[in-house]
Amino acid sequence: MNHLDGRRSYDAPVVPAPPVPDTGEPGVLTLSPTGRRVRLAATAVVLALLLGGTLWGNDSEFPFGPFRMYSTRADPDRPVVSTSVVGVTADGDEVRLSGGEVGLRRAEFEGQLARLVEEPELLGLLAGSYADRHPDAEPLVVVRVVQRRHALDDGRRTGAVTESVLVDHPVSATAQEGSP
Repeated sequence: MNHLDGRRSYDAPVVPAPPVPDTGEPGVLTLSPTGRRVRLAATAVVLALLLGGTLWGNDSEFPFGPFRMYSTRADPDRPVVSTSVVGVTADGDEVRLSGGEVGLRRAEFEGQLARLVEEPELLGLLAGSYADRHPDAEPLVVVRVVQRRHALDDGRRTGAVTESVLVDHPVSATAQEGSP
């Protein structure tokens, strides 16, 4: 909207709002200049931490570091690795243990992978847990940690799968009796 002298309505100078006086009413507080500076400084520190974490941080510094699972893109030609734990019966049948069959999810197995490789006897505990949850199932003779790599070409499966056994732990009969 134009005024008669040709000025537009938004050309007028902006007049700052007068400071709000302290009314003394309970529940209504006016921040002092020092309080404002403290809050601005705290905000600047948090923003600096977020920026620094975004540029140089890693997952362990979340929320000040990026959560790379969501902030990065995987190479479309790099294989997808799937880790699982399987039990093997005397007949050679594989029983999946890493889908909640023993009370742990796959991500929990993957988080403990280095420990399982160093201490394979822990896999005997999984066999015991499986026996407790499935008393009528055929006993396990071996528990394995298996990694499958699915090859990709431009983000699409090629069909090529390589499998490697990271840990192969024989299960004793006492482990099959279950945990105490």
